[in-house]
Amino acid sequence: MISVLVAEDHTLVRDMLENQLEHAGFDVVAVVDSSDAAVGAAGTHRPDVAVLDIDMPGISVFEAVRRMRRCSPATRALFLSAFVNDGYVHQALAVEASGYLTKTESAETVAEAIKTVHRGATHFSEAVLDRIVIGPGGAVLLSSGSSRIDTLTAREREVLGYVARGLAQKQIGRLMGISVKTVQHHITHLMDKLEIHDRVELARFSIREGVSQP
Repeated sequence: MISVLVAEDHTLVRDMLENQLEHAGFDVVAVVDSSDAAVGAAGTHRPDVAVLDIDMPGISVFEAVRRMRRCSPATRALFLSAFVNDGYVHQALAVEASGYLTKTESAETVAEAIKTVHRGATHFSEAVLDRIVIGPGGAVLLSSGSSRIDTLTAREREVLGYVARGLAQKQIGRLMGISVKTVQHHITHLMDKLEIHDRVELARFSIREGVSQP
């Protein structure tokens, strides 16, 4: 049986997904409601596939996948989201996601995607495929390099996402495991790099680019 970790913060969606996957014959080893809990569950259960909602409480789901890889390298990440935009797709590809599905997909499609990524292949919804090109070097955005957002590092994107969610600097520091002074340094550097000198506008830019949803 393929072992699966489900990470979804909406109770109804989480319960439905768990029931549907178990009915389809998967071994659902853990069901959690936050990115932080997903990291812990991955380390404990070492699932074959982690099905993760993109917009959850706690650390960014993309950072969660990076941490999961350190404690469970063989776990393959399959993202679910109500949103499809270049910002999210870029970050999913940056952490070498095996798949990205929209929440409009059927339970059968999700089940098939899990089987596909478990075999070592990739599975993307049509809305995502419209934004990427898959070549010998893997999948990349069609518009890669066309936006200021593409100049940011993964760490800078993470900070920007937390800023867009309205988190205080102390909260950001706690989530990222860094000092408030380092958070301030990152924000100042982001403003200089993006040529934005107002925190509110920085948050608006992040939302427009899909780094974080409001």
